[in-house]
Amino acid sequence: MDLSQKLLLKHDKESKSILRLRDWDPDTDFGKSKKDVETELPCILKHLSELQYRLFAENSRSLLIILQGMDTSGKDGTVRNVVGALNPQSCYVKSFKVPSEEEHSHDYLWRVHKSIPPKGHIAIFNRSHYEDVIGVRVDGFISKSDIILRYRQINDFERYLFENQVTILKFFLHISRDEQKKRLQDRLKDSTKHWKISESDFVNHRNWDRYMEAYEDALRLCNTEWAPWYIIPANAKHFRNLAVSQIVANKLENMKPEFPGPKLDIPNFVFD
Repeated sequence: MDLSQKLLLKHDKESKSILRLRDWDPDTDFGKSKKDVETELPCILKHLSELQYRLFAENSRSLLIILQGMDTSGKDGTVRNVVGALNPQSCYVKSFKVPSEEEHSHDYLWRVHKSIPPKGHIAIFNRSHYEDVIGVRVDGFISKSDIILRYRQINDFERYLFENQVTILKFFLHISRDEQKKRLQDRLKDSTKHWKISESDFVNHRNWDRYMEAYEDALRLCNTEWAPWYIIPANAKHFRNLAVSQIVANKLENMKPEFPGPKLDIPNFVFD
């Protein structure tokens, strides 16, 4: 089953429809059970590792994976279960939290551009430049005109990256409000997860509808041919891991990375 097309947010320049996340079922798993994933995922991850090696050897293009979603949507879990199979020699994870004083002294994309993967590498953004629109919008720190301006700038920025050999995959990990509540309650019960809890988690949960509106605009306004969004049903963690890993593997396959030719005359090379 090719999940790439099923979960891809279709790009339609002529469409005037408004995206509603409530139309996307976060419980969908396309009939994939945990047992199915236990069988299929290791094969996909092995293939993904092989494709990563070819990309690194080719050293001419890079891959940027963006993970967005509400608190507890599974960004860290996706990193552990999918990205954990990749070689850290040419793969890294970057988290974007509250900007530092230095980052605040630059434009909002400055810290993002510094973290773009070099040729041959894969980077995973745990949150991203979209935080500089979504979070500040919900908190009321940005005007409507500036929201539109930033989304246009983000589209231009992502197109610039695409035209400079950076392939972009954007995943929105879609969970339900009830599932988020359950996961937050589970963290309260588990002392090993208390360190992950902050007051903002519960404030954001109360602002769920405002966040959904903000994400709907981000998905609609920044869904482009060069950097499309995938909406990943993430209530079922096993399906989330399968979907993301398969889409990443498919993208790398389509990129067709090739081993470069030898740097010396192999047939005629002999040791003294």
